[in-house]
Amino acid sequence: MAIHKTAIIADNAVIPASCEIGPNVIIGENVVLGENVKIIANAYLEYCEIGSGTIIYPFASLGTAPQDLSYKGQKTKASIGSNCIIKEYVTINRAAGEEGSVTKVGNKCLFMASSHVAHNCIVDDEAIFANLATIGGHCQVGKGAFLGGMSVYHQNIRIGEYVIISGFSAARMDIPPFAKADGRPAILHGPNTIGLKRRGFSPEERKNIREAYKLIQSRKYTLSKVVDVLEEQFPNDKNVLRIADFIRTSKRGIYLSRCNDLEDTEV
Repeated sequence: MAIHKTAIIADNAVIPASCEIGPNVIIGENVVLGENVKIIANAYLEYCEIGSGTIIYPFASLGTAPQDLSYKGQKTKASIGSNCIIKEYVTINRAAGEEGSVTKVGNKCLFMASSHVAHNCIVDDEAIFANLATIGGHCQVGKGAFLGGMSVYHQNIRIGEYVIISGFSAARMDIPPFAKADGRPAILHGPNTIGLKRRGFSPEERKNIREAYKLIQSRKYTLSKVVDVLEEQFPNDKNVLRIADFIRTSKRGIYLSRCNDLEDTEV
């Protein structure tokens, strides 16, 4: 175990011998590290679990108390997955609410400098938060989603899997899977075509997702009706059905950029 002499570590911290703890790191109460975790310097951790292979850069602050006035010291935590990269000044708060509540981050996520995950959020695997991206409490971020720099998100919203949102955007409503969005508010601009191609979605899958968003953004159907149309036209396409289910179950609503058609782009 490589622990710098200036590190301060609580007696009940669990640190495998394979971990590397740099100078001036503070590991407080109820911290559990996985194998091969590397904390470079000057980071602060408490009430959190960190998965194997995760790298934590200077001045990150993980597992600290939620920024929620209702929080009264309940025993909650933050759980961060394996092989994540947590850059400088990232903050990930532990949960508010009942004892045992968790703020949960998946595997292989990248948090660029000064990004923030608030209490009780769920961030799925491979999500990317660019610099200063900030999500409020109880948000859900889907697998592989990309949140642009300096973008902000109201508490309790959902961001679907493989979404890409441009920098300096803001959202108070849900953003459905496989979409690209931009602006304040973050309006839909069709599917995340390039991202889906890079992720290995087949041409047919991308075509169907694109056709689904044409229907969603047309003036022909209301949102309550378009989900039925999607299920009728694409009964065997799991991706389109995922979009339909996401819209149907939305509690915050969906931002739409309505138009007669989308521009032709490569599928």
